[in-house]
Formats: sequence, C-alpha cells, structure tokens
Amino acid sequence: MTSGLWELVLRGIWTTVQLLVFSALLGAAVAFVVGVARTHQSRAVRFLAALYTTVFRGTSALIMIFWIYFVLPLSFGWQLVPMWAGTLALGLTYGAYGAEIVRGAIAAVDPAQREGGIALSFTPWQRMRLILLPQAVPEMIPPFSNLLIELLKGTALVSLMGMGDLAFSGNLVRLALQESAEIYTYILLIYFVIAFLLTRGMRGLEKKLKAGVGKEPRAGAGAARQPEVTGVGGVS
Repeated sequence: MTSGLWELVLRGIWTTVQLLVFSALLGAAVAFVVGVARTHQSRAVRFLAALYTTVFRGTSALIMIFWIYFVLPLSFGWQLVPMWAGTLALGLTYGAYGAEIVRGAIAAVDPAQREGGIALSFTPWQRMRLILLPQAVPEMIPPFSNLLIELLKGTALVSLMGMGDLAFSGNLVRLALQESAEIYTYILLIYFVIAFLLTRGMRGLEKKLKAGVGKEPRAGAGAARQPEVTGVGGVS
C-alpha cells in the first residue's frame, strides 16, 4: 500500500480507539448507575432500572445507531455528529449489559457482609460504598473485559453511517487496491492486537484490585479446585 493509504488506515484506527474509549466510559457509568439501581430498596427504582436493561438489551445496536443518527434529528430538530451518535448508541446499549454484571457481582457478596454493615448502623449508601462495591468490583473485571472486547467489535457498526473508523477505512483501501484478502487480513490483525492489549490491561487491573482486598485472581474461568488429600488422622 502507498503511504497515503496507510495514513487512511491509521486515521481509521485512531477513530476506532476514540469511539471505544468514549463509549466504554459512557457504558461504565451507565452500568454502575443502573446496576446499583437494580439493588435499590425502592420498587419503583428497581422497576425503572429493569425496564432500561430490558429495552436496550432487547434492541439491535445497529438499529439504535441508525435511530439516534437519523430519527432523532427529525424528532428534535438537531443533528449529532457521527462520533457522538455512535458513542451514545454503543454506550447505552452495552451499558445495559454491564448493568447486569454490576447487579450480579453485588448480589454475590456474602450476605454476612451486608448484615455487618447494618449492625454498624451504616446507611445503605455507606454499605454500598464501603463494603459491597470494594468486594464486588474485582469480580466484575473478567466479564467487563469480555464486554469491552465485544464493544470493540461493535464499533465497526458505525461504518454503516459513513463514519471513518477502521472498518470504513479498510473498505476504502480495498476498493482502491481491489485486494480483499490482503486488506481484510490486515484489518483482522489490527482488531486482534487492540483486543489483546485490552485483555492484558484488564487482567492487570484485576490483579491489582484483588490484591487490594486480599484475593488472588483465578488462573482460569474453567479451572477446577483440586481437592486436598489428607492422610490418616487428617495429616497431609
């Protein structure tokens, strides 16, 4: 490829990374707010949070992008630039999946921890902030890592509204060179490298967080605990 075509691909990579970062930040904020709301004492708050997750998990991310980019201008009279339309659609959609991760991790905390906070006369917010979240957040990292990789692959959807991300730039290069196999192989490798770096970064974050609460990260999702073998009288 010529230097001009490589420059086009690099601009696409930068656009994809920007979109990934912005939508991940929005999705994380939505996930924590809605996920914590799913555990709220108020039935109305739990209902609204559940309604949000049901709606956004049950709709297509691609159609949500089109709806925000093409329908909202007709309804409200203002137009979002492609970057912010993609960020809003992906952040809200993947945030709904993240909310279930947050809710599940909070629910998995030992009930004795919650009861201890009640015994200490902590308010619900103090129990959440000081007891539940510090123990739940490290358990959220592995599923959040998977969701982040899914979000990376989901960023390619914005190419269908003409946004110059990696997928869109790769297609332009393919049309210019008429070399589908070579170009799409390069694009696949670029996505893989970004995903690999994200995975390693999230793995490091998991180790750091679990060290802070005195836990060791599991060696693998499918690793089984080996039974302890003892001798006569309980001596190993």
